[in-house]
Amino acid sequence: MWFKWFIFLCDCLIPVLMIVVGRMMWKHCPKQINGVVGYRTKRSMKNMDTWKFAHLFAGKLWWRAGWGLLAAAVLVHIIFYGADENMLGVLCTVVITVELIFLIGSIIPTEIALKNHFHKDGTRRQVPVH
Repeated sequence: MWFKWFIFLCDCLIPVLMIVVGRMMWKHCPKQINGVVGYRTKRSMKNMDTWKFAHLFAGKLWWRAGWGLLAAAVLVHIIFYGADENMLGVLCTVVITVELIFLIGSIIPTEIALKNHFHKDGTRRQVPVH
């Protein structure tokens, strides 16, 4: 019984962290560009404008994805409630792998958004008003 709860908590850990950290990035961007805390890529660290944009974009993305992944993890555990421990171990591996793909994969849309909104030197592009 404890194994099932442990697996469930492991599967919920990444989405909960994405929700919490995403909200922090979105609402409370680090005040200074640094190499330790925050969304740190070459493009995001050009200047404060790119730094704040990257945190806003990635934070919202992590927050939304975190809620979706959390709901999916809970749903998977409801569906496989009566499964044996071996099946739960495999299931946990699959769920965490998918969560990590979303976590790491969030870099791609964030970098695309930075590229679309900023020039290589970090100055903001003029977006035409529709």
